[in-house]
Amino acid sequence: MKKEKITVDFHGKEIVIEAGHVARQANGAVLVRCGGTVVLVTAVSTDEKREDVDFLPLIVNYVEMTYAAGRIPGGFIKREGKPSDHETLVSRLIDRPIRPLFPKGYKYDTQVIATVLSADQENDPAVLAILGASCALEISDIPFDGPIAGVKVGKVGDKLLFNPTFKELEESECDIVVVGKGDNIVMVEGGGKEISEEDLANILFAALKEMEPLYEAQLKLKEKIGKEKRPFVEFDVDELFYEKIRFLVGDRLEEAYSIKTKKDRRKEIKAAYEVALEELSKDEEEFDKEKFDAAFERLEKDIMRRRLLEEGVRIDGRRPEDIRDLECFVSVLPRTHGSAVFRRGETQVLAVTTLGSSADEQKIESLLGESYKRFMLHYNFPPYCVGEVAPLRAPSRREIGHGALAERALSPLIPSEEEFPYTIRVVSDVLESNGSSSMATVCGASLSLMDAGVPIRKHVAGVAMGLVISDEKTIILTDILGDEDRLGDMDFKVAGTRDGITSFQMDVKVGGIDRETLEKALLQAKEARMKILDVMEETISEPRKEISVYAPRIARVQVKPDKIRDLIGPSGRTIKKIIEETGVRIEIGEDGVVEVIASDKESLEKAIELVKLVTTEPEVGKIYQGKVVRVADFGAFVEILGGNIGLVHISQVADEKVRNIRDYMKEGDEVLVKVIGFDELGRLRLSRKEALPPSERKPQQPRKGSRDQGRRRTGKVGR
Repeated sequence: MKKEKITVDFHGKEIVIEAGHVARQANGAVLVRCGGTVVLVTAVSTDEKREDVDFLPLIVNYVEMTYAAGRIPGGFIKREGKPSDHETLVSRLIDRPIRPLFPKGYKYDTQVIATVLSADQENDPAVLAILGASCALEISDIPFDGPIAGVKVGKVGDKLLFNPTFKELEESECDIVVVGKGDNIVMVEGGGKEISEEDLANILFAALKEMEPLYEAQLKLKEKIGKEKRPFVEFDVDELFYEKIRFLVGDRLEEAYSIKTKKDRRKEIKAAYEVALEELSKDEEEFDKEKFDAAFERLEKDIMRRRLLEEGVRIDGRRPEDIRDLECFVSVLPRTHGSAVFRRGETQVLAVTTLGSSADEQKIESLLGESYKRFMLHYNFPPYCVGEVAPLRAPSRREIGHGALAERALSPLIPSEEEFPYTIRVVSDVLESNGSSSMATVCGASLSLMDAGVPIRKHVAGVAMGLVISDEKTIILTDILGDEDRLGDMDFKVAGTRDGITSFQMDVKVGGIDRETLEKALLQAKEARMKILDVMEETISEPRKEISVYAPRIARVQVKPDKIRDLIGPSGRTIKKIIEETGVRIEIGEDGVVEVIASDKESLEKAIELVKLVTTEPEVGKIYQGKVVRVADFGAFVEILGGNIGLVHISQVADEKVRNIRDYMKEGDEVLVKVIGFDELGRLRLSRKEALPPSERKPQQPRKGSRDQGRRRTGKVGR
């Protein structure tokens, strides 16, 4: 097969898509290139149908090879290991928009792998991987309702940047990935520095317009090299099964979907399911479990949606724009640095904040090099929160994704390292879940941070929005339940402050939404966010003035880099002495930053004083407390500022004439001395007499018979 290539000029950058010459045993494979960044994306689907699943068995993997950036992996095992959090998050970015575009009932194991082969550290391989995934599926024989395209958007001032470089993103007010299909948005993921609802809508639909050449490129490549799609009839609900189930348990399901509590509702739905299954499975020759399950789920969906569309009433009796009852508590745990419980309806989270030093920062190795992260938010979804039994394993993709979403929401409010020199970790444990535990995590984490005394400027809250669309009506739902997410048409999570949006994530299940619907959802989310913030501010309106007594005390001292050796001392004796005297921990960073970590305020202040004593440069004209270390006939050597030794010449000991310096100073004495300068070799010149208080100084007596004596006697001075 010959190589085919399509080139797209995208905002001054050349994006090249190649196929036909790599990974030829995959069903579809493309190389996507932009600058020096190259991503290989493959798509493979088996020929054997899975009968043991009731979902699309799709696996998406995004892999960054360290050789792409010319590096060898760190650690003892010099090869790539388990996916990093970043790789997991990008895998989700690819998975979420393509999953709804496979035909219903497609149960063939399918895998999409995006491998970064080369990284120029300018162009983001993630958006190239989204484009490549769509293109690989388009040219393959795998059924897929594409194409889609993804664009990253940044904003500097009034200018929008499409697929900006990493350096350009550093100055950007937002970092947003938009995935579109034709005229509709199908997936959004990103965050911003309190951007307005209007600005967000403008950004998203501006990005959508820019995707047209990316669609065209895929269709051109498909025309040149695309395979014929394998025959597959999209699964449709058997109307006979549907009517039989509705006749048997339709009324019972109607009643079940009026039960407000999740546990009781699910119990009643399960009972109805078992009744219908037992009755219809009696005729084993005609019974098809797959058709039964599909028909039962459609009946559930129709009941939930009909009541909402016709009566405007939701499962738990709320109107579309209503929020469930809210409850907040802080300081719920006695020994943690900060803690909070946030509950919204049947969703409840416990958020705990822990403060640490710079040694606790997370080291991240990526294609961009090594970096350190001082704010972390980790989300846990234990099985008991939904009344299930399951083994506890490493964090799932969903847990990593929800944690990243909440972390992004709070990051713009985290104080700078100079303002608050702590590493901050928040852990959110979901105690109970019935819809939008990630947004409850945002609220709980904000409360917990304030309880810990982290000086965030304001609260951050989040809410999940849903959507139900019919031919006649579109209804936006505020604060969706789990069943409304499962049976609805959209999951749109929006988090922010009173002044704007900081994080958002949207997945659409109906092929996309238009601008009017998006704007309505954003405004409805804003109204809900304000109500949630009211309740949070009643609980705690500003950060604690003091951090917990159980939190470490941390301070940073800036010293001149060439004074670090003085702080360490010979064989580390000086710094060890400070640590022994005060019980603190000292970390020496780059550019002369000394971090002191203590368990209490007194130890911290004492250690800082000792560090400054050792590292402060003596200043001419200033008086210091010193210690006599050696006495000679011509003067005394005095140590000041923990290691700086200078000479007090015999003429600088006292106002009167000193015949024997040992009558005034001896080794071990504590004396006040004034820095009067440096000699030609840069050595300190000190004075004892100039450091004496005026009451202890004697006027200089003129020598007998001197001119000065005569002038003073006659009252004549000078000529």
